Formats: sequence, structure tokens, C-alpha cells
Amino acid sequence: MIQTIEWEAVPRTPGKKSEVKQLRSKGFIPAEIYGKGHENAHVYIKKKDLLSRPHGNFLIQIKLENEEEPRVCILKNIQYNYLGDEPIHVDLYEVTFGVELEVEVPIELVGTPKGIELGGILEQHLHSVLVKTVPRKIPEEIKVDISHLGLGDVLYVKDIEPPEDVKIITPPDEVVAVVSEPEEEAVEEEIPEEAVETETTS
Repeated sequence: MIQTIEWEAVPRTPGKKSEVKQLRSKGFIPAEIYGKGHENAHVYIKKKDLLSRPHGNFLIQIKLENEEEPRVCILKNIQYNYLGDEPIHVDLYEVTFGVELEVEVPIELVGTPKGIELGGILEQHLHSVLVKTVPRKIPEEIKVDISHLGLGDVLYVKDIEPPEDVKIITPPDEVVAVVSEPEEEAVEEEIPEEAVETETTS
């Protein structure tokens, strides 16, 4: 079962830059909570909670100080500054238990392809797949054994066996990984020296 963590949130007043600046200095990040059938909420979450989040997928119980019941969400998107090193805004999607939703799930390749021993190079082209399932069935990640892959072998999305009650939406013919054959070293052809004809005069 997917793990559930808890975050605290405080209400946010949209459009108040001074408020955003003040709360950023106190370690908060602006966030938006939305979801089908749920009322949107403008909030701040703690930056330290975001940075210490688990790897892979997880559910978040958002405790908003002016609401009695927590909102259960998934982390939908993180917006970063222009340098890409500082989170500046977060989107949280509020789920409804028992109702299917689409979510990205990380792919973890497990094992060493047998083609590697023959000089092959593993190239991972796809690092996540889109799946459809109910919130409680969302996989934290999907592990795929690749130890059987030989030289030139390709792993496609259709080769992935999803967990129970999980449907993969990503097109089946998309390439997940390939064990490419080593490039042959160019062999320089030896070019024989041309015989130089010299004219002799008598």
C-alpha cells in the first residue's frame, strides 16, 4: 500500500506579494490545492516538508489550520526558480478515495543485463509511466527486472507487468530501455605506398 505522510498548511491570500515574501523568509512555499469535486485552496506549506519528501509516489494528508478534516493529496507539480535549484510554488491534487485518477509512476530498473558482460551499454529512455488507478493502489514505483536483456535487446512499455488494479496508460510501444551494442572501433586500412615511377633518360 502506498505510504501516507502529513504536512501542515496555512491559508494564503492570492495576489499579496508582501505576504509571500514574508512567509518565504519564514520557510514557507506558496501552494495550490485543487481536484475534481473539491474546493480549491490557496495555502503555504513548509519548505522543509517538501525537501524531506519520500522517493517515488506517496499520499499527503494536508492539515489546514482552518479546516477540521485533512485533505488527502498527491504532489502534482513543483515549480522552480530560473536557476532550477529553489522551489517557488507547488501544485497539490486532492484525491477522492475509490475514484480512479491518472498519475506518473517512476520506473526502477533492477538487475544487470547479461548484455553488459559482452560490452553492451544500458540506456534508459523512459523514467516513468502514466498509470490509472484508485488512490490507495497508486504504486510508489514500478520495479522492472532487466537482467535478461542481451546485446541489442529493447524493453518496451508493453513488457512491464503493472501491479494489481493498475492500468498503464503510456503507449505500449514506447521504449523504456535498450542494451546497445558497443561501437566497433574504426580500423584504419593500410594504404600501400604507391610505386613512384621515375623516368630515366639515356
